Amino acid sequence: MNINPGSVHADENVARLLITCADQPGIISAVSTFLYHHGANITDFDQHTSDLRDGRFFLRLEFQLPGLQQNLDSLRTTFSERVAAQYRMEWSLTPSSEKKRMALMVSRHDHVLMELLWRTMRGDLPAVIPMVISNHDDLRGEVERFGIPYHHIPVQGDDKAAAEKKALELLDGQADLVVLARYMQILSPDFVAAYPQRIINIHHSFLPAFVGANPYQRAWERGVKLIGATSHYVTEDLDQGPIIEQNVARVSHRNSAEDLKRLGQDVEREVLLRAVRCHLEDRVIVHGNKTIVFVK
Repeated sequence: MNINPGSVHADENVARLLITCADQPGIISAVSTFLYHHGANITDFDQHTSDLRDGRFFLRLEFQLPGLQQNLDSLRTTFSERVAAQYRMEWSLTPSSEKKRMALMVSRHDHVLMELLWRTMRGDLPAVIPMVISNHDDLRGEVERFGIPYHHIPVQGDDKAAAEKKALELLDGQADLVVLARYMQILSPDFVAAYPQRIINIHHSFLPAFVGANPYQRAWERGVKLIGATSHYVTEDLDQGPIIEQNVARVSHRNSAEDLKRLGQDVEREVLLRAVRCHLEDRVIVHGNKTIVFVK
């Protein structure tokens, strides 16, 4: 059963426009007037200013335009010349029907991997999954059951650079987004540079207090009262990239270490799913080492 195409229904005449630029009068008027004169109907609109004085302006909107696919290139060119250039905008214009190619990387823990595979199969995520890459062969059967290619690339000692090179060759031209679905390897700066702001990771929120193996056991021994997860874009600085989504669950002395692990994995699934969905729906603008996330 190949579920790659997914079943997310999206109107081919709907597009998303993301904009960031220096805040100044007239931006909203210029954008809305441009779309009006091109026959577009704005259906969703959200904006944010970082500071009332000399701040940064962020905008996400969706609009409907009959014949969008046939006129997309000319619309982009005209917007760039008549609006974006005037305000020195960083911007993107993307059809909402265009599903991103989301490659997954995983080691042995399957809880967030299966969530993403299942959600894509159901059509809950506007994505296709071209491949799963793993440094272990344990999850091959679970992945191939979905009709998705599974690539086992062992990482052992001195061959890490060679393993990354092979992974990059597989991903080349095949992935718009890479999701580390509990991939327990540190990516090199060269790998990260190949997908800037397009690699999403998930980890428990005990860092830096409980680094390494068995964090839930050590958190239980310390009697923590909150456990959580953080999803962020990957940068050269380990676990320091712009945060997309976080959440916590409250625990007590009545919970065992296994309870903490189970609850923590539930939070990881939820947090990674929300972060990935926001990226796929063009709801995230990265500004420095933080994000502006336009949630529903």
